[in-house]
Amino acid sequence: MVDAMNKPRSKTVKPKDKSNSISRLFLNNLKRDKLALIGVVILVIFLIIGVFSESLAPYDPSTRHYNEEGKIRRLEPPSKEHPFGTTDIGRDIFSQVILGTRTALIVGLLASFLVTFIGSTLGIISGYFGGKVDAIIMRIVDLFYAIPFIPFVIVLSAVLSPSIWNVILAVSLLSWRTVTRLVRSQVLSVVQRPFIKAARVSGAGHGRIMLKYVLPNVIPLIMLEMAFNINAAIMAEASIAFLGFGDPTKQSWGQILHINFVTGNSRNAWWWVASPGLAIVLLLVSVFFVSRALEEVVDPRLRGR
Repeated sequence: MVDAMNKPRSKTVKPKDKSNSISRLFLNNLKRDKLALIGVVILVIFLIIGVFSESLAPYDPSTRHYNEEGKIRRLEPPSKEHPFGTTDIGRDIFSQVILGTRTALIVGLLASFLVTFIGSTLGIISGYFGGKVDAIIMRIVDLFYAIPFIPFVIVLSAVLSPSIWNVILAVSLLSWRTVTRLVRSQVLSVVQRPFIKAARVSGAGHGRIMLKYVLPNVIPLIMLEMAFNINAAIMAEASIAFLGFGDPTKQSWGQILHINFVTGNSRNAWWWVASPGLAIVLLLVSVFFVSRALEEVVDPRLRGR
């Protein structure tokens, strides 16, 4: 007779935490990819500047500055007092760029989150249910693809008062369509796997299957699309502000460039163009470098490059 107490106990195999494996793989990619690590450092610097922009800006961006003779410091090149130079009416460009960082980050992060949330939700629902649900959602996506972005923003600005919230609204209403298509294509593959069929046979509801089994398998793609959408939202805000439809009460990099070109000083005041332009490029490049590490999480074939 075998003593039950001496029997080896079977160990319960816990399912792997997919979120932990994704974060671990992302951190490993950062350690290996120096450009991605540089991107994280630059992005953190921008985040710090955006959070503490009001404390870091040395002057009020609308204040006019005068020299010892009482004349306006008009179109002065970069100096110790004004590191990024001054505008045609003596305003400090450095303070404007610092405060514009917060606007770019607010629009980029919030619009990207809304776009990714809407697109991912519709993409998962479309790919999971298929059939008529999939056909209806895809036709809605096709309809929104027919709406041009810039004219839509112009009409929205004419109907509503110009503000960064209208820019976020415009980006959120139109940019989700690509995310929906990409997530849907991934979900169509996931729902054919055996564990999804097993969950259905066991009696799991649609909501539980989508949240517990489908969503974890498309999270890397969703995070990658969110990174790309941050850049798209920042560029959209800068473009809209450059065209003159931005929020006049908020400092913006695109608005700085707009005023520069409207006043006709784009050629004789290079510092007025270079500082906000360089800020846009650095922020976009930093997000792109970070997305490189995320891209390797989504596509394992890229890890050996």
